[in-house]
Amino acid sequence: MARNLVARYIWIIDTIERHGALSLQRLNKLWEASELNDGKPISRRTFYNYRESILDTFGITIECNNATFEYFINHDESDMENRRQQWLLDSMSISGMLSDSSDIASRIVLESVPSARKHLPVIIDAMRANSRIAFSYKGYTRLTAKKNVVEPYFVKIFRQLWYVIGRNMDDNMIKTYALDRMTDLQILDSTFTYPATLRPDRFFKHCYGITSSTQEPIDIMLRVEATQAKYFRALPLHPSQSEVVHDRYSIFHYKMCNTFDLRERLLSHGAAVEVLQPVELRKQIVKALRDALNNYMPQKKNIGD
Repeated sequence: MARNLVARYIWIIDTIERHGALSLQRLNKLWEASELNDGKPISRRTFYNYRESILDTFGITIECNNATFEYFINHDESDMENRRQQWLLDSMSISGMLSDSSDIASRIVLESVPSARKHLPVIIDAMRANSRIAFSYKGYTRLTAKKNVVEPYFVKIFRQLWYVIGRNMDDNMIKTYALDRMTDLQILDSTFTYPATLRPDRFFKHCYGITSSTQEPIDIMLRVEATQAKYFRALPLHPSQSEVVHDRYSIFHYKMCNTFDLRERLLSHGAAVEVLQPVELRKQIVKALRDALNNYMPQKKNIGD
């Protein structure tokens, strides 16, 4: 029953969000077509209880316009809370849509998010209690796993992988750990005080991805061919992105750090993207491209030869 209630909450949030504002009468009309419908309309008293539960469970406020008697979602004014709510709404919207699409489930292809179900709830519980966590961690460059004790400060998702960022108790440094590389994760009895000056939304402010940097951000300029530029507009590389449009290409400007994740992203675009400045980043990209080309040179013997 609890699972069914959560599904109802998600459906209500998603439906109101998609329509902007709805009366209870209109909401019930849409409810009739939902797979969650048990044949009964949502009464005003029940809807009031649902609104209270949605606020307690998701921190989302559904308010009523007394002039039109329509319900709408009141978004928090803070930028960070807005992004959190938007992400939550997007996730719930997809969840609700999939729940209502069981008849065509075989035609919906999803991508997996490794270890999210297994490790993420444990880390969230530890963050909520400000408890340290212990786990074995084997990075891709290590031969053996290393035991770590970490104060989990916040989590971040990047390219389908979840990461926890926190202070390692051995070297007293804030580090990033991928959840898919963890084993033997457990919550410890020892607690910590969350740093008052730490702002998760600003930790990677000048960086792309999950690679942090203590360096000052630099001016980066990219020449992007016209078709690829459309993708850059749809999904900006960084909040500092600005564009100057030309006939056959665009020049994109950024203020960010030169990190490994950024270089990997630029290389993924191949010939469609050219680094114009800074010179150091341009040289790094050129070297990476030459190293890749060397793998295909005639003197290289193929595995099957």
